[in-house]
Amino acid sequence: MTPSPGDTPNRPHLRADETNLEPHTHTRTEGTGPEPHTHTRVEGTRPGARAHLRVEGADPRRRGDDRGRRTGAEIARAWGTYSELFETTAAARGMSLDVPSLALGAVSATRAWAPELVAEMEGVAEGAGVPLWMIAALNARTEILAVAGAPRSGECSTVVHTGGHTVAGHTPGGHTMADHTPGGHTVAGHTLGGHTVDRHALGEHTPGGQTWGGQTWDWHQELAGAWHTQSVRGDALGFTGITEYGILGKIGVNEAGVGVLFNILGHEDDGAGGVPVHLVARRVLGGAASFAEAMSILGDAPVSASTVITIVTEDQVASVELSPAGAVTVPPDEEGWLVHTNHFLDPLPAGGELRGRLEPETYDRLRVLGTRAHERHGLDGAGDLAALLSVHPDGGAEVCCHPPATGRLGTRWATLATVAVDPAARRLHVHDGGPCSATPRTWTPLTAPNTSPTT
Repeated sequence: MTPSPGDTPNRPHLRADETNLEPHTHTRTEGTGPEPHTHTRVEGTRPGARAHLRVEGADPRRRGDDRGRRTGAEIARAWGTYSELFETTAAARGMSLDVPSLALGAVSATRAWAPELVAEMEGVAEGAGVPLWMIAALNARTEILAVAGAPRSGECSTVVHTGGHTVAGHTPGGHTMADHTPGGHTVAGHTLGGHTVDRHALGEHTPGGQTWGGQTWDWHQELAGAWHTQSVRGDALGFTGITEYGILGKIGVNEAGVGVLFNILGHEDDGAGGVPVHLVARRVLGGAASFAEAMSILGDAPVSASTVITIVTEDQVASVELSPAGAVTVPPDEEGWLVHTNHFLDPLPAGGELRGRLEPETYDRLRVLGTRAHERHGLDGAGDLAALLSVHPDGGAEVCCHPPATGRLGTRWATLATVAVDPAARRLHVHDGGPCSATPRTWTPLTAPNTSPTT
């Protein structure tokens, strides 16, 4: 049984319309100038809109402490839902989970790989007045649910267009590059973990248009109120994006124009004990000043659960499929399109495919989105991306997810957010909900802030 959060009193679950934080207006664009103080702020003007956190501080523990103090109530509510989700998912398989032990295992793995992220989680725990294992469990929720054997129906679809045509180095489907070598890959001059790949194979495009990418973020309807937007300064690079309360990072773009998109995968060897995939994404956002640096971070990440992180820069694009089998890359096709859902595309990890075997709808989404993408000549902004992603079951696949009116926790999947990234502008556009409900007025544009030394 998952323990309660220590001395933190039990609180009701967070509803989509319930928050004690001041939200931001949808039409506001985040500035990039320096701020006079070092703290976390929650800002905005329009009741009912999504809360935005502005986090600052050169010291990671202090950044975390400020985040925890400002969002402690929301963290506790989100934890109540996740605690129930962990328990009910495991119970359905006749299991019980030692969540604190699993979470502290993730802390140990992260401390060895990126100790500054542990310091930031420690700060969040202190600020929120909860045990470290609880914050670690939120950041490791993918790994804990992998142990519990959670179904992941309808979880995220990504589409990117490089703005020009890629040239050589990959097959027409965009799934494999060059020959396998025993030790890993070499990618654009750095080690990733498995093939020899040239720069064009990783999506460096010829001139001819602007690169845009984006995705749906599909998750449990009961957690619709448990996410927020954020802008973070004080790490090596400033970044903006969306995440959940207590989780350091997820989807976003940094001041160097490195965008991060995020889809969960499933491998038969998935489990806990590695660095949480959400923290891998967070390290890229705060530390990768280039496409090559992002690829190096991803290739070095000792993960125990599977995900695909798509890196989008102005002139290069690739998906990196992370799993216990290692890291492999998926480039765009010869027309500049890169489409990814929730199954492996590279044949190496696909040998241990779990998600696709259990929930083959991921293949339907890939097929339908690939067809729709190739009927276009590229992407012309966030609205164009939303139109491409607005696919429902009567269109051949459920890309835009709508939850049933009732159902037990774990069965009511919904598209909680639609995100578009414009790496040339260092800007993320966020729509609160599924792509079919997006209009020009519902996008929140967020520009990555410039980082600077703060006290």
